[in-house]
Amino acid sequence: MRTLIKNARVIDPASGHDAPGDLWLEDGKVLEITPAGARAAQKNDAVIDAAGAVVAPGLVDLHVHLREPGEEYKETIASGTRAAAAGGVTSVACMPNTHPPIDNLATVEMVLSKAKQQGVVNVYPIACITKGRKGEELAEMGELQAAGVKAVSDDGEPVASPMLMRSALQYAGMLDLLVINHAEEKSLTGNGVAHAGFMAAKLGLSGVPRSGLEIMIARDLLLAEETGCRLHIPHVSTAGAVRMIREAKARGVKVTAETAPHYLALTDECLATYDTNVRVNPPVPEASDQAALIAGLQDGTLDAIATDHAPHSRREKEMEFALAAPGISGLETSLSLVLTTLVATGKMSLLEALRRMTANPAAILKIPKGTLAPGADADVVIFNPEAERVIQAKEFVSQSNNTPFDQWQVKGRVLATLVAGQVVFFDPAFEGKIRKV
Repeated sequence: MRTLIKNARVIDPASGHDAPGDLWLEDGKVLEITPAGARAAQKNDAVIDAAGAVVAPGLVDLHVHLREPGEEYKETIASGTRAAAAGGVTSVACMPNTHPPIDNLATVEMVLSKAKQQGVVNVYPIACITKGRKGEELAEMGELQAAGVKAVSDDGEPVASPMLMRSALQYAGMLDLLVINHAEEKSLTGNGVAHAGFMAAKLGLSGVPRSGLEIMIARDLLLAEETGCRLHIPHVSTAGAVRMIREAKARGVKVTAETAPHYLALTDECLATYDTNVRVNPPVPEASDQAALIAGLQDGTLDAIATDHAPHSRREKEMEFALAAPGISGLETSLSLVLTTLVATGKMSLLEALRRMTANPAAILKIPKGTLAPGADADVVIFNPEAERVIQAKEFVSQSNNTPFDQWQVKGRVLATLVAGQVVFFDPAFEGKIRKV
Protein backbone atom coordinates (compact mmCIF):
# COMPACT_ATOMS: atom_id res chain seq x y z
CA MET A 1 0.00 0.00 0.00
CA ARG A 2 1.22 3.48 -0.87
CA THR A 3 0.46 6.68 1.02
CA LEU A 4 0.99 10.19 -0.28
CA ILE A 5 1.33 13.03 2.22
CA LYS A 6 1.06 16.07 -0.01
CA ASN A 7 1.38 19.85 -0.01
CA ALA A 8 3.53 19.90 3.12
CA ARG A 9 6.69 21.52 4.36
CA VAL A 10 8.83 18.40 4.64
CA ILE A 11 11.59 18.53 7.23
CA ASP A 12 14.14 15.76 7.72
CA PRO A 13 16.73 16.92 10.26
CA ALA A 14 18.90 13.86 9.67
CA SER A 15 19.66 15.04 6.12
CA GLY A 16 19.06 18.77 6.60
CA HIS A 17 16.13 18.71 4.14
CA ASP A 18 13.60 21.51 4.68
CA ALA A 19 11.44 22.39 1.67
CA PRO A 20 7.89 22.22 0.32
CA GLY A 21 7.10 18.82 -1.11
CA ASP A 22 5.33 15.49 -0.93
CA LEU A 23 6.28 12.48 1.14
CA TRP A 24 5.62 9.01 -0.29
CA LEU A 25 5.32 5.94 1.93
CA GLU A 26 5.02 2.33 0.82
CA ASP A 27 4.55 -0.88 2.83
CA GLY A 28 5.53 0.77 6.11
CA LYS A 29 8.67 2.41 4.74
CA VAL A 30 9.61 5.83 3.40
CA LEU A 31 9.67 5.68 -0.39
CA GLU A 32 10.86 9.17 -1.29
CA ILE A 33 10.40 12.91 -0.97
CA THR A 34 9.34 14.62 -4.20
CA PRO A 35 8.61 18.22 -5.19
CA ALA A 36 5.00 19.21 -4.53
CA GLY A 37 2.70 17.79 -7.20
CA ALA A 38 5.51 16.09 -9.13
CA ARG A 39 3.68 12.77 -9.13
CA ALA A 40 -0.04 12.08 -8.77
CA ALA A 41 -1.58 9.44 -6.56
CA GLN A 42 -2.83 6.28 -8.25
CA LYS A 43 -5.91 4.17 -7.61
CA ASN A 44 -5.98 2.67 -4.08
CA ASP A 45 -3.30 5.03 -2.80
CA ALA A 46 -4.07 6.70 0.52
CA VAL A 47 -3.75 10.48 0.38
CA ILE A 48 -3.24 12.87 3.28
CA ASP A 49 -3.51 16.54 2.43
CA ALA A 50 -1.08 18.32 4.75
CA ALA A 51 -1.43 21.80 3.26
CA GLY A 52 -0.10 24.39 5.70
CA ALA A 53 1.49 21.73 7.90
CA VAL A 54 4.94 20.36 8.60
CA VAL A 55 5.74 16.70 7.93
CA ALA A 56 8.71 15.37 9.90
CA PRO A 57 10.05 12.13 11.35
CA GLY A 58 8.08 10.98 14.36
CA LEU A 59 9.60 12.28 17.59
CA VAL A 60 11.95 9.99 19.53
CA ASP A 61 11.73 10.39 23.32
CA LEU A 62 14.62 8.72 25.10
CA HIS A 63 13.35 9.30 28.67
CA VAL A 64 9.82 8.11 29.46
CA HIS A 65 8.19 6.41 32.44
CA LEU A 66 5.42 4.04 31.36
CA ARG A 67 4.90 2.77 34.95
CA GLU A 68 4.13 -0.79 33.89
CA PRO A 69 4.68 -3.19 35.59
CA GLY A 70 3.51 -2.29 39.07
CA GLU A 71 1.97 1.18 38.91
CA GLU A 72 -0.72 0.77 36.28
CA TYR A 73 -2.96 3.18 38.18
CA LYS A 74 -0.65 5.96 36.94
CA GLU A 75 0.02 4.77 33.39
CA THR A 76 0.15 1.62 31.31
CA ILE A 77 2.07 0.72 28.19
CA ALA A 78 -1.24 1.02 26.30
CA SER A 79 -2.16 4.47 27.65
CA GLY A 80 1.39 5.80 27.61
CA THR A 81 2.00 4.89 23.99
CA ARG A 82 -1.31 6.48 23.00
CA ALA A 83 -0.30 9.63 24.86
CA ALA A 84 2.97 9.54 22.93
CA ALA A 85 1.12 9.27 19.62
CA ALA A 86 -1.08 12.22 20.58
CA GLY A 87 2.10 14.23 21.12
CA GLY A 88 3.67 13.21 17.80
CA VAL A 89 6.09 10.78 19.47
CA THR A 90 6.56 7.51 17.59
CA SER A 91 9.36 5.93 19.64
CA VAL A 92 9.85 5.92 23.41
CA ALA A 93 12.61 4.54 25.60
CA CYS A 94 11.04 3.53 28.90
CA MET A 95 12.90 3.74 32.18
CA PRO A 96 13.30 0.71 34.47
CA ASN A 97 12.15 2.12 37.83
CA THR A 98 9.02 -0.01 37.76
CA HIS A 99 7.78 -2.56 40.30
CA PRO A 100 9.46 -4.96 39.83
CA PRO A 101 12.29 -3.09 38.11
CA ILE A 102 13.34 -3.99 34.58
CA ASP A 103 16.49 -5.85 35.61
CA ASN A 104 15.97 -9.33 34.16
CA LEU A 105 15.08 -11.09 30.95
CA ALA A 106 11.51 -11.95 31.98
CA THR A 107 10.57 -8.34 32.70
CA VAL A 108 12.09 -7.09 29.45
CA GLU A 109 10.15 -9.71 27.52
CA MET A 110 6.94 -8.75 29.33
CA VAL A 111 7.38 -5.07 28.43
CA LEU A 112 8.11 -5.89 24.79
CA SER A 113 5.19 -8.30 24.60
CA LYS A 114 2.77 -5.76 26.08
CA ALA A 115 4.10 -3.10 23.74
CA LYS A 116 3.54 -5.34 20.73
CA GLN A 117 0.04 -6.36 21.80
CA GLN A 118 -1.28 -3.12 23.29
CA GLY A 119 1.05 -0.29 22.28
CA VAL A 120 0.70 1.96 19.26
CA VAL A 121 4.26 3.35 19.05
CA ASN A 122 7.72 1.77 19.20
CA VAL A 123 8.86 0.92 22.74
CA TYR A 124 12.54 0.45 23.59
CA PRO A 125 13.12 -0.76 27.16
CA ILE A 126 15.96 0.63 29.23
CA ALA A 127 17.10 -1.88 31.84
CA CYS A 128 18.75 -1.42 35.21
CA ILE A 129 22.47 -0.89 35.71
CA THR A 130 22.32 -2.81 38.99
CA LYS A 131 20.08 -5.61 40.19
CA GLY A 132 16.97 -4.21 41.81
CA ARG A 133 18.37 -0.67 41.34
CA LYS A 134 20.10 -1.25 44.69
CA GLY A 135 23.55 -0.12 43.59
CA GLU A 136 25.19 -3.28 44.85
CA GLU A 137 25.65 -5.71 41.95
CA LEU A 138 25.65 -5.20 38.19
CA ALA A 139 22.69 -6.52 36.23
CA GLU A 140 23.26 -9.07 33.46
CA MET A 141 23.79 -6.46 30.75
CA GLY A 142 24.71 -8.86 27.97
CA GLU A 143 21.55 -10.92 28.44
CA LEU A 144 19.44 -7.76 28.68
CA GLN A 145 20.94 -6.31 25.52
CA ALA A 146 20.29 -9.53 23.63
CA ALA A 147 16.64 -9.25 24.69
CA GLY A 148 16.32 -5.80 23.08
CA VAL A 149 17.54 -3.32 25.68
CA LYS A 150 19.17 -0.18 24.20
CA ALA A 151 20.59 1.37 27.38
CA VAL A 152 20.96 0.80 31.12
CA SER A 153 20.04 3.13 33.97
CA ASP A 154 18.98 3.04 37.62
CA ASP A 155 16.94 6.19 36.94
CA GLY A 156 15.70 7.80 40.12
CA GLU A 157 18.64 6.29 41.99
CA PRO A 158 22.26 7.16 41.16
CA VAL A 159 24.96 4.51 41.17
CA ALA A 160 26.59 5.87 44.29
CA SER A 161 29.75 3.76 44.26
CA PRO A 162 32.43 5.16 41.93
CA MET A 163 34.00 1.71 41.65
CA LEU A 164 30.70 0.10 40.64
CA MET A 165 29.97 2.90 38.17
CA ARG A 166 33.42 2.44 36.63
CA SER A 167 32.74 -1.30 36.30
CA ALA A 168 29.34 -0.57 34.75
CA LEU A 169 30.91 1.66 32.13
CA GLN A 170 33.58 -0.93 31.34
CA TYR A 171 31.09 -3.78 31.08
CA ALA A 172 28.63 -1.74 29.00
CA GLY A 173 31.52 -0.48 26.89
CA MET A 174 32.39 -4.02 25.82
CA LEU A 175 28.80 -4.34 24.59
CA ASP A 176 28.63 -0.80 23.15
CA LEU A 177 25.65 -0.29 25.44
CA LEU A 178 24.70 3.22 26.56
CA VAL A 179 24.92 4.02 30.29
CA ILE A 180 22.52 6.64 31.71
CA ASN A 181 23.23 7.54 35.34
CA HIS A 182 20.78 9.55 37.42
CA ALA A 183 22.82 12.68 38.21
CA GLU A 184 22.34 13.26 41.91
CA GLU A 185 24.59 13.10 44.96
CA LYS A 186 21.97 12.33 47.59
CA SER A 187 24.14 13.20 50.55
CA LEU A 188 23.92 16.80 49.27
CA THR A 189 20.40 16.90 47.85
CA GLY A 190 18.87 15.26 50.93
CA ASN A 191 15.17 16.07 51.21
CA GLY A 192 15.40 19.09 48.94
CA VAL A 193 12.34 19.84 46.82
CA ALA A 194 13.26 23.12 45.10
CA HIS A 195 16.32 24.79 43.60
CA ALA A 196 18.43 26.17 46.46
CA GLY A 197 18.11 29.89 45.86
CA PHE A 198 16.19 33.00 46.79
CA MET A 199 12.75 31.57 45.94
CA ALA A 200 13.22 28.40 47.99
CA ALA A 201 14.35 30.46 50.98
CA LYS A 202 11.47 32.92 50.54
CA LEU A 203 8.90 30.13 50.37
CA GLY A 204 10.40 28.02 53.14
CA LEU A 205 11.14 25.07 50.86
CA SER A 206 14.18 22.84 51.38
CA GLY A 207 16.73 23.46 48.65
CA VAL A 208 18.69 21.30 46.25
CA PRO A 209 22.12 22.89 45.66
CA ARG A 210 23.58 22.84 42.17
CA SER A 211 26.55 20.93 43.56
CA GLY A 212 24.20 18.09 44.53
CA LEU A 213 23.71 17.45 40.83
CA GLU A 214 27.00 18.62 39.38
CA ILE A 215 29.32 16.56 41.59
CA MET A 216 27.79 13.34 40.25
CA ILE A 217 28.05 14.60 36.67
CA ALA A 218 31.71 15.56 37.20
CA ARG A 219 32.48 12.11 38.60
CA ASP A 220 30.78 10.32 35.74
CA LEU A 221 32.51 12.45 33.12
CA LEU A 222 35.88 11.55 34.62
CA LEU A 223 34.98 7.85 34.62
CA ALA A 224 33.71 8.00 31.03
CA GLU A 225 36.90 9.76 29.98
CA GLU A 226 39.07 7.17 31.69
CA THR A 227 37.18 4.14 30.35
CA GLY A 228 36.38 5.55 26.89
CA CYS A 229 32.80 4.32 27.22
CA ARG A 230 29.50 5.95 26.20
CA LEU A 231 27.76 7.99 28.89
CA HIS A 232 24.45 9.83 28.67
CA ILE A 233 23.47 12.48 31.21
CA PRO A 234 19.71 12.87 31.73
CA HIS A 235 17.59 15.88 32.69
CA VAL A 236 20.38 18.49 32.72
CA SER A 237 19.14 21.54 34.60
CA THR A 238 22.08 23.71 35.70
CA ALA A 239 24.57 26.04 34.04
CA GLY A 240 27.48 24.25 35.69
CA ALA A 241 26.42 20.92 34.21
CA VAL A 242 26.25 22.45 30.73
CA ARG A 243 29.74 23.91 31.15
CA MET A 244 31.25 20.60 32.29
CA ILE A 245 29.62 18.65 29.47
CA ARG A 246 30.83 21.21 26.92
CA GLU A 247 34.38 20.96 28.23
CA ALA A 248 34.25 17.14 28.29
CA LYS A 249 33.07 17.01 24.69
CA ALA A 250 35.93 19.29 23.71
CA ARG A 251 38.30 16.72 25.21
CA GLY A 252 36.70 13.92 23.22
CA VAL A 253 34.73 12.28 26.01
CA LYS A 254 31.95 10.06 24.64
CA VAL A 255 29.15 11.89 26.39
CA THR A 256 25.69 12.93 25.29
CA ALA A 257 23.10 14.84 27.28
CA GLU A 258 19.47 15.85 27.36
CA THR A 259 17.30 18.49 28.96
CA ALA A 260 13.51 18.57 29.27
CA PRO A 261 10.84 20.96 27.95
CA HIS A 262 9.81 22.00 31.45
CA TYR A 263 13.30 23.34 32.17
CA LEU A 264 13.01 25.50 29.05
CA ALA A 265 9.56 26.80 29.94
CA LEU A 266 9.70 27.25 33.74
CA THR A 267 11.97 28.88 36.31
CA ASP A 268 11.81 28.72 40.09
CA GLU A 269 9.67 31.86 40.06
CA CYS A 270 6.73 29.56 39.32
CA LEU A 271 7.08 27.99 42.78
CA ALA A 272 5.35 31.01 44.30
CA THR A 273 1.92 29.34 44.09
CA TYR A 274 3.15 26.08 45.68
CA ASP A 275 1.66 24.20 42.72
CA THR A 276 2.80 20.62 43.26
CA ASN A 277 2.64 20.03 39.50
CA VAL A 278 5.82 22.13 39.34
CA ARG A 279 7.63 19.75 41.67
CA VAL A 280 10.14 17.77 39.60
CA ASN A 281 13.50 16.16 40.21
CA PRO A 282 15.86 17.85 39.44
CA PRO A 283 13.90 20.98 40.39
CA VAL A 284 13.14 23.76 37.92
CA PRO A 285 16.11 26.15 37.73
CA GLU A 286 16.84 29.83 38.05
CA ALA A 287 16.64 32.03 34.97
CA SER A 288 20.44 32.01 34.57
CA ASP A 289 20.46 28.21 34.42
CA GLN A 290 17.64 28.24 31.89
CA ALA A 291 19.62 30.61 29.66
CA ALA A 292 22.60 28.24 29.87
CA LEU A 293 20.39 25.29 28.89
CA ILE A 294 19.17 27.13 25.81
CA ALA A 295 22.74 28.08 24.90
CA GLY A 296 23.72 24.43 25.35
CA LEU A 297 21.02 23.35 22.93
CA GLN A 298 22.06 26.00 20.45
CA ASP A 299 25.73 25.02 20.37
CA GLY A 300 25.15 21.26 20.50
CA THR A 301 26.40 20.68 24.04
CA LEU A 302 22.96 19.30 24.86
CA ASP A 303 22.10 16.76 22.18
CA ALA A 304 18.47 16.01 22.89
CA ILE A 305 15.21 17.18 24.36
CA ALA A 306 13.41 14.41 26.27
CA THR A 307 10.24 14.68 28.31
CA ASP A 308 11.09 12.64 31.42
CA HIS A 309 7.35 11.85 31.19
CA ALA A 310 6.46 11.01 34.81
CA PRO A 311 2.72 10.45 35.30
CA HIS A 312 1.29 10.49 38.83
CA SER A 313 -2.20 10.11 40.23
CA ARG A 314 -4.07 13.07 41.71
CA ARG A 315 -3.69 11.75 45.25
CA GLU A 316 0.10 11.76 44.85
CA LYS A 317 0.07 15.41 43.79
CA GLU A 318 -2.73 16.91 45.90
CA MET A 319 -0.78 17.28 49.13
CA GLU A 320 1.87 19.49 50.70
CA PHE A 321 4.55 20.52 48.21
CA ALA A 322 7.35 18.69 50.03
CA LEU A 323 5.33 15.46 50.19
CA ALA A 324 4.07 15.43 46.60
CA ALA A 325 5.57 12.99 44.10
CA PRO A 326 8.00 14.71 41.70
CA GLY A 327 7.27 14.58 37.99
CA ILE A 328 5.29 15.95 35.05
CA SER A 329 3.16 14.18 32.45
CA GLY A 330 4.97 15.52 29.42
CA LEU A 331 4.39 13.47 26.27
CA GLU A 332 1.40 15.46 25.05
CA THR A 333 2.91 18.92 25.59
CA SER A 334 6.57 18.53 24.59
CA LEU A 335 6.34 19.57 20.94
CA SER A 336 4.21 22.62 21.70
CA LEU A 337 6.50 23.74 24.52
CA VAL A 338 9.57 23.47 22.29
CA LEU A 339 7.83 25.36 19.48
CA THR A 340 6.69 28.05 21.91
CA THR A 341 9.89 28.51 23.94
CA LEU A 342 12.55 27.96 21.28
CA VAL A 343 11.18 28.29 17.75
CA ALA A 344 8.58 31.04 18.10
CA THR A 345 11.08 33.15 20.07
CA GLY A 346 13.76 32.80 17.37
CA LYS A 347 16.18 30.99 19.67
CA MET A 348 16.35 27.95 17.41
CA SER A 349 15.22 27.08 13.91
CA LEU A 350 12.46 24.54 13.51
CA LEU A 351 14.84 22.13 11.79
CA GLU A 352 17.37 22.30 14.62
CA ALA A 353 14.72 21.98 17.31
CA LEU A 354 13.34 18.90 15.58
CA ARG A 355 16.85 17.47 15.22
CA ARG A 356 17.06 17.37 19.02
CA MET A 357 13.76 15.49 19.18
CA THR A 358 14.29 13.05 16.28
CA ALA A 359 17.65 12.29 14.68
CA ASN A 360 19.83 13.02 17.72
CA PRO A 361 17.99 10.85 20.28
CA ALA A 362 17.75 8.05 17.71
CA ALA A 363 21.52 8.24 17.20
CA ILE A 364 22.14 8.23 20.95
CA LEU A 365 20.08 5.05 21.35
CA LYS A 366 21.44 3.62 18.07
CA ILE A 367 17.97 2.82 16.76
CA PRO A 368 16.92 3.10 13.08
CA LYS A 369 14.47 5.95 13.65
CA GLY A 370 14.28 9.73 13.41
CA THR A 371 14.72 10.10 9.64
CA LEU A 372 12.73 10.31 6.40
CA ALA A 373 15.50 8.76 4.32
CA PRO A 374 14.31 6.31 1.62
CA GLY A 375 13.90 2.87 3.17
CA ALA A 376 13.48 4.19 6.71
CA ASP A 377 10.52 3.12 8.81
CA ALA A 378 7.52 5.29 7.95
CA ASP A 379 7.20 6.88 11.40
CA VAL A 380 5.88 10.38 10.74
CA VAL A 381 4.35 13.34 12.54
CA ILE A 382 2.20 15.96 10.81
CA PHE A 383 1.73 19.17 12.76
CA ASN A 384 0.82 22.82 12.35
CA PRO A 385 3.61 24.83 14.01
CA GLU A 386 1.66 28.09 13.93
CA ALA A 387 -1.66 26.88 15.28
CA GLU A 388 -2.36 28.32 18.71
CA ARG A 389 -4.04 26.16 21.28
CA VAL A 390 -4.77 26.07 24.99
CA ILE A 391 -3.42 23.01 26.80
CA GLN A 392 -6.29 21.14 28.43
CA ALA A 393 -5.01 18.67 31.02
CA LYS A 394 -8.45 17.13 31.39
CA GLU A 395 -8.25 16.01 27.75
CA PHE A 396 -4.92 14.17 28.10
CA VAL A 397 -4.79 10.68 26.66
CA SER A 398 -2.42 9.70 29.45
CA GLN A 399 -4.03 8.19 32.52
CA SER A 400 -2.50 11.01 34.56
CA ASN A 401 -2.73 14.73 33.90
CA ASN A 402 -0.19 16.15 36.33
CA THR A 403 1.08 19.18 34.44
CA PRO A 404 1.86 22.78 35.34
CA PHE A 405 0.94 23.78 31.79
CA ASP A 406 -2.82 23.37 32.09
CA GLN A 407 -4.52 26.37 30.43
CA TRP A 408 -1.25 27.60 28.90
CA GLN A 409 -1.63 29.10 25.44
CA VAL A 410 1.00 27.57 23.18
CA LYS A 411 1.90 27.14 19.54
CA GLY A 412 1.75 23.86 17.69
CA ARG A 413 -0.92 21.24 17.14
CA VAL A 414 -0.30 17.62 16.19
CA LEU A 415 -2.63 16.75 13.31
CA ALA A 416 -1.67 13.12 12.72
CA THR A 417 0.91 10.55 13.77
CA LEU A 418 1.87 7.51 11.70
CA VAL A 419 3.86 4.46 12.79
CA ALA A 420 5.06 2.09 10.06
CA GLY A 421 2.83 4.00 7.67
CA GLN A 422 -0.34 3.47 9.72
CA VAL A 423 -2.23 6.37 11.29
CA VAL A 424 -2.20 5.84 15.07
CA PHE A 425 -3.49 9.30 16.01
CA PHE A 426 -5.29 12.12 14.27
CA ASP A 427 -6.88 15.35 15.37
CA PRO A 428 -10.65 14.99 14.75
CA ALA A 429 -10.61 18.21 12.73
CA PHE A 430 -7.99 16.66 10.44
CA GLU A 431 -9.88 13.44 9.70
CA GLY A 432 -11.33 14.80 6.48
CA LYS A 433 -7.81 15.28 5.10
CA ILE A 434 -7.19 11.52 5.11
CA ARG A 435 -8.74 9.60 2.23
CA LYS A 436 -8.18 6.99 -0.47
CA VAL A 437 -8.07 7.70 -4.18
